[in-house]
Parts: sequence; C-alpha cells; structure tokens
Amino acid sequence: MEEALRFFRAYEFWIYTMLALAGLVYIRRFILSWEELRGAAFGLEREAAQARLNHAASMLVLLLSMGVAVFMMVTFVAPTIPGANPLYTPTLNLLATPTTTLPASGAGTVEPEAMMEETPTPPTIEPAGAEGCLPGQVMLSAPQDGIEVTEVITLTGTASVQNFGFYKYEVKRPEDPIWLTIQAGRQPVTDGPLGQWDTRTLSTGEYLLRLVVTDNQGESLSPCTIKIYVNNPVQP
Repeated sequence: MEEALRFFRAYEFWIYTMLALAGLVYIRRFILSWEELRGAAFGLEREAAQARLNHAASMLVLLLSMGVAVFMMVTFVAPTIPGANPLYTPTLNLLATPTTTLPASGAGTVEPEAMMEETPTPPTIEPAGAEGCLPGQVMLSAPQDGIEVTEVITLTGTASVQNFGFYKYEVKRPEDPIWLTIQAGRQPVTDGPLGQWDTRTLSTGEYLLRLVVTDNQGESLSPCTIKIYVNNPVQP
C-alpha cells in the first residue's frame, strides 16, 4: 500500500495527463456513436451504435473514477500514512571541523591577542521546547510553544522547501503513538497562515502539535514540533 501511494504521489501529474488524453479519445467516440445512433435507420445499425455508445460511456465513467481515486489517495490518504511520507533527517558530518585563519606576526608566530579576537558565531537558538524547526523552511510561528489554546485558532508559519510537494499539521497526546492529521496544503507558505484548527473536537489537556513539510519526491524534513495546552471546558 505504501509503495503504491509513493508511486501515485511521484507520478501524479503524468497519471492525470494520461487519463485526460484517454478521456478525450472516448469523448470523441461517444459523440460519434451518438450521431451514428441518431442517424441509424435499421435495427442492426442501431444495436451496433448503441453498443459502441454504451462502451464509450462506460470507459468515461471508469476514467473519471480512476482520476477521483488517485486524487483522494494523494490528497487525503497519503498524508495520514507515515510510510508513504518518509522523514528526511539531516546527517551530521562528524569529520568536518571549522577552520579559522589567524593573522600571523612578522616572525611567523601567532599573537595571543589575535587568537582572543576570533569569536565564533553563536548558533540559532529555537524557542524553548520547540523541536526540529528550521527557520525559513519548516517553522510554526503561532501558536507558540507552551501556549494555551481554545475554540478555533489559525496556524501561521513557514512551509517552504526546495521541490515543494505539500505540508500538513498533526496533533496527538504526548503518550499516544499515532499522529492525527488536522489539515494539509499543497501551496508553499512563507511566514503566513497555514490553515485553521477547531480545537473544540479535543478534550482539555496537553498535546503535541507538529508541522511536516514534504517535497515532490516524498521526502520530508524533520517536523517542527511544539507543546500546547487545549482548554475546552465542558459545556453545561
């Protein structure tokens, strides 16, 4: 199943193109058969024209059903199956070491003052509790990590990678093994709205919320994950 979903996602455009071309062929056959049926004067001619008309109509329905099935699998089924969305984890090169060119004195020795002037660039620090967020590529700006949410909220952030495919945001309890997909999008977003989330469908408690961005080859970057607290008091 996962292999089939990855195939449909990788060749979605070409599948739609082939179905459209086949549909044009059978639309033409349907029109010709319809005109032939209207102009048939004898019973055998009408039966043959009717058979060709029925065959063309059946093929059109079949092609349309195939197109709808592919769309449903790629848009709604694939984002919910982890195996169809392999996560890409950047590999740290342990052999790479930073090199610093130090100014040399006239005798070819390094002065202690020159060594002290070399100050390494501080790394980018993520918000407390956020995991896997990549500024400019995979980032949740709102809600912020550790915040309390209720009712319907709008998620904002960035979902933009090279060869962009789609993004989705998911939620789960910290102790649950399975993520629940809330919504997906097929257009890249840079520091803007990603979609809405009706938190009223969840009970009050702590949850993990993550944003997953996948390219058009089915590879996903490390998801941006934050902790939130859903507060939905029981209605009287």
